[in-house]
Amino acid sequence: MSSDEVSAHKLVKRFAVGPETITVLNELEFSIGPGESVSITGPSGSGKSTLLGLIGGLDSPDEGSVWISGTEISSYSEERRAAIRGGYVGFVFQFHYLLKDFSAEENVMLPAFIRGARRRDARLRARDLLDEVGLKNRRDHYPHQLSGGERQRVALARALVNDPAILLADEPTGNLDPAHSLEVENLIFSLSERFGKSLIVVSHDGRIATRADRHLKLVDGKLLDA
Repeated sequence: MSSDEVSAHKLVKRFAVGPETITVLNELEFSIGPGESVSITGPSGSGKSTLLGLIGGLDSPDEGSVWISGTEISSYSEERRAAIRGGYVGFVFQFHYLLKDFSAEENVMLPAFIRGARRRDARLRARDLLDEVGLKNRRDHYPHQLSGGERQRVALARALVNDPAILLADEPTGNLDPAHSLEVENLIFSLSERFGKSLIVVSHDGRIATRADRHLKLVDGKLLDA
């Protein structure tokens, strides 16, 4: 394999819609190198989130292959894909998906703890990351005590806690007002660059799209240079 951090080859994904079968991704080709950032835009329903799910191992393609850090994951079982996700991929979604009965610190700790980190090490890592996203004084707060922007910053810290090689962000600012949107956007790009992460961002926000090293559009199931 090449030195690409992520690559997809002849990726096909279909969905049944009533009696019809819709091809969302049609022999799609994609690659991203270590430390590179790529933004993906396209019409609603074009398959952007589907593509991120395949790259991150949340689902398997109908045809083609996905490689992460030199490992072909598309034929793996869900259990094996989950193991790859836990070590190599961090996700930030439009909605934060924080656990409401856990504090900000505990939400960030959880993925590290699940992967076998000692509680003390997971806690220290979570505190460092919450400091990085400007929430040093909010780590004991619960999601309902945090603003939308703060919740999304906790979600970003959680995505980074296992030191993944790849950060996937699916409309990460789509649920925020303009001020908080810019705040989260700046953190995603600055922390990805600082920590050397490969970053793939799906967004309708043209400003975010143009900040990436490359801007691609998903059209008719294929990725094209924007």
